[in-house]
Amino acid sequence: MNRLIYIFLSLCALSGYAQPPAPATPFERSGGQQTTTYFECIGFYKKLDQLSPRLSIRTMGMSDAGYPYHLLLYSNDGSADPALWRKQHKVILLINNGIHPGEPDGVDASMLLLRDLVAKKISLPDNVGLAVIPLYNIGGALNRGSFSRVNQNGPVSYGFRGNAQDLDLNRDFTKCDTRNARSFAQIFHWVGPDILIDNHVSDGADYQYTMTLLSSQWNKLGGPLGAFLHDTFRPALFTGMEKKGWPMTPYVNFEEGSPDKGWEAFYDPPRYSSGYATLFNTIAFMPETHMLKKFKDRVLSTYTLMEVMITEASTHANELLQARSQNIKADIAKSTWPLSWSVDSSRWDMIPFKGYETGNKTSEVTGLSRMYYDHDRPFEKQVRLYDHFTPGDCIKSPRAYIIPQGWHEVIDLLTLNRVKMRRLTQDTTITVEAYHIDSYQSYPQAYEKHHKNTEVKVSATTARLSFLKGDYWISALQPSQRFIVEMLEPTGADSYFAWNFFDAILEQKEYYSNYRWEDVAAGWLRQHPEIRDSLESRRKADPSFAQNADAQLEFVYRRSPYYEPAHLRYPVYRVM
Repeated sequence: MNRLIYIFLSLCALSGYAQPPAPATPFERSGGQQTTTYFECIGFYKKLDQLSPRLSIRTMGMSDAGYPYHLLLYSNDGSADPALWRKQHKVILLINNGIHPGEPDGVDASMLLLRDLVAKKISLPDNVGLAVIPLYNIGGALNRGSFSRVNQNGPVSYGFRGNAQDLDLNRDFTKCDTRNARSFAQIFHWVGPDILIDNHVSDGADYQYTMTLLSSQWNKLGGPLGAFLHDTFRPALFTGMEKKGWPMTPYVNFEEGSPDKGWEAFYDPPRYSSGYATLFNTIAFMPETHMLKKFKDRVLSTYTLMEVMITEASTHANELLQARSQNIKADIAKSTWPLSWSVDSSRWDMIPFKGYETGNKTSEVTGLSRMYYDHDRPFEKQVRLYDHFTPGDCIKSPRAYIIPQGWHEVIDLLTLNRVKMRRLTQDTTITVEAYHIDSYQSYPQAYEKHHKNTEVKVSATTARLSFLKGDYWISALQPSQRFIVEMLEPTGADSYFAWNFFDAILEQKEYYSNYRWEDVAAGWLRQHPEIRDSLESRRKADPSFAQNADAQLEFVYRRSPYYEPAHLRYPVYRVM
């Protein structure tokens, strides 16, 4: 805010002139029936900024829709610098809203929250700094309608899930196909949050709760921070919401029917906001309000959860900051990292659950039997939540990775995420561990603009390879080690290899004409009888191979120096 304006308003107040009242939101003016538009939202915050020196607005980054991002910063001392907040030992909360604009509850709830802070209806603890992205998916918010959320009870009109490229931004946190995601990474690392809140609305089963909560998978978060989340912080949130009249349940991860068998906690790989934040030891939450509840109640419960989150972050600030610091230090020294996680079906937490009994009746659409939830038969029972995960596919972290400079898209994404790198100052021969891509599967249909690689199998060999001046040396001994490993190991679920950034190596660039290779191959086999012996053994063991001239020529070619070494050799090298 312009401090001269604030001083003027203060003098006016002292002189008997009333300070302009804090503005009402479109949500309030519509009686809780309508969500704000993008332009109303930004205009509201600009007005709000004029009323308090504690609130600041800055622009940071651009969206695919051509509009810049606004970041709201609020602290009691009026400082708008997260670096200073960290020195002051404040807990930093980053709230992201409208990643799916058809799920706008957090957009309107944050407007109410910041307006009430400015109007001093509520207060922010001195040891908390608050950063808010008003509306993340700007393109989706501008694509407004009333029919794309068929499962949802209001508001009257709202935005669309896809962004200006028709991409789901909650699948884009590692691949960064959008300007939105690149801007988010810039904001995320500048703010450096201890807690990320990414507000959503659910789909799925029917139940009594208005609010459900998905959090970072605590085993994957690991260390003191994971234990703090599971044992202290998350239970405090549930208790706080209960006291405020909004009982809450963990995110309901089943679609239809009864929870008698319990359900598995949602596993969030790095493509999601919560999985992405976990890689940097930030506790992440996805509040998921229930789509069938009234829009007004969903917004108010989201408001209340953010209040409770702020209160508990303040109460447990020392524990949280200490646990996070311990995790970050431990990560730098850590040598082994899991790349996959699976539910431990032998362990669970017992939780209360308030649902509805199901029944069957004849469908008016099909004439066949259909399931429905009977609101005249509510129940409360203890159910199993399978929220214990075990690690798998463990990788020993190298001392460093080397990436040839030609892979600039990957280098740009690592730089965006503040990975520290240095460039080789001269052409150098280095002993490295090199991966060969032995097998993989690609999605048969496009998924978020990619044909994702899965089921990746690799083999490793040690070799002395030549690298050029300007190639990148990336030490693993840095706070971003977990992010580096999960992005650069090709078997990672959301690695850059999984998202097709290295697909060029899967295509062979040089080939041969059979008639020419016949003569060259014959000379090669005369010089290398061990290859001839292998060929003969294969012919004896495989009759179809013995009758296939093309396959035999390819067999010899793959074992000759004429076969290009770059084919299927993963171009990220490990220095052990």
